[in-house]
Amino acid sequence: MDKRSFLKTSTALVAGTALSRLAGCTPDGKPLSNWSGNLEYSTSNVFYPATVEAVQEAVKQCAKVRGLGSRHSFNTIADSNAAQISTSNLNRIVSLDKAGQTVTVEAGIKYGELCQHLHDNGFALHNLASLPHISVAGSCATATHGSGVKNGNLSTQVVALEFVNGAGEVVNLSAQDGDRFQGAVVGLGALGIVTKMTLALQPTFDVQQVVYRNLPMAALEKNFEAIMSSGYSVSLFTDWKNKNVNEVWIKSRVTAGQPVTIAPEFFGAKAATQNMHPIEDQPAGNCTEQMGVPGPWFERLPHFKMGFTPSAGKELQSEFFVPLEHGYAAMMAMETLHEKIAPHIFISEIRTIDADNFWMSPCYKKPCVALHTTWKQNRDGVMALLPLIEEQLAPFNPRPHWGKLFTLTPAVLQSRIERLDDFRQLMKQYDPEQKFVNDFLKSNLSIAPQA
Repeated sequence: MDKRSFLKTSTALVAGTALSRLAGCTPDGKPLSNWSGNLEYSTSNVFYPATVEAVQEAVKQCAKVRGLGSRHSFNTIADSNAAQISTSNLNRIVSLDKAGQTVTVEAGIKYGELCQHLHDNGFALHNLASLPHISVAGSCATATHGSGVKNGNLSTQVVALEFVNGAGEVVNLSAQDGDRFQGAVVGLGALGIVTKMTLALQPTFDVQQVVYRNLPMAALEKNFEAIMSSGYSVSLFTDWKNKNVNEVWIKSRVTAGQPVTIAPEFFGAKAATQNMHPIEDQPAGNCTEQMGVPGPWFERLPHFKMGFTPSAGKELQSEFFVPLEHGYAAMMAMETLHEKIAPHIFISEIRTIDADNFWMSPCYKKPCVALHTTWKQNRDGVMALLPLIEEQLAPFNPRPHWGKLFTLTPAVLQSRIERLDDFRQLMKQYDPEQKFVNDFLKSNLSIAPQA
């Protein structure tokens, strides 16, 4: 055997051995569950590649497969009855371009793992979700977001991405690719397995966080946008009792050395005298620092600390997006169900998100208000409630978060997605054999079987 043949054969054997170690059952031979434990996936056949090449091999090996991120979804968007490719070992920072103010990361890195490095080098992301425990690619693929009337969702940070398509080929797209890029960023895992993303940065900044308690909902009627614009990022938390907003969280950018001032009242709400948790009977120690104490952006923009349990832990979540101009009316529509909601709820959060240009984003070409609810883990009770909430919100054409619970019929959902046909064509381009199509996509997007 000559040297070239020996090297080729040796490389193939090593790659095959590496792939066999990546494949197979989960450690205990059982399917994985999502982070809150309400959903068990339908396969125990999970790949854990650590390189792009290993992702390619896994994709080529599978007739059907879905990508799996940090498992912070509450529905079956990432489910598969055949195989999953976890990005948990694709978790490195690839490069930091200080001159271009971008960072390139592997798909599975979590925001909490990335942010300290960016800050140490003088940079920041424009916004973060309420918890830093989620992976970059999974968050962007589902249009996950933070808050702020001028802040787009997390996918608006993406300037380039790399993914492995259905043929096992590496595809690179950037903002210069125009329409295809706009269709691919919020890709729902339908185009391939994302392996890298490049994110736009800005200079690091400090934020102070102030919480006010017991804002009368009546104050929102004429002041909704003023209240939601009162900080860089604003969240309203309510349990829908007594037409009251339990807590208002206002996160404001501050300049170093600038004196901290906290107004004692805010539209009738009173400043909190201690750190708070959005769910008042939960420990505030899980939450980021409040009381107007300035800190780095990544230690204030999320509600929850990286090393602590976010939200309630064992829970369900739903979220619906409506146009910003209907925010108050949508809140009041949902409030009519307060007696039915009360037995099942931990808390609801109302946030704003700026418009974007991503085809499958709920904020496509329109700024939105998001009505997010953290439910007790009573699936039957919650699933019975969701159609009632969707009916109340129907005049505002709500769109659901792609990773949370909803019951909108496919026909209704699809009627609200302007570029759905274009997205279906993009799926055919990058996955003509429908390798990445699971039951969730097939049903909700009405994907016809391949010819």
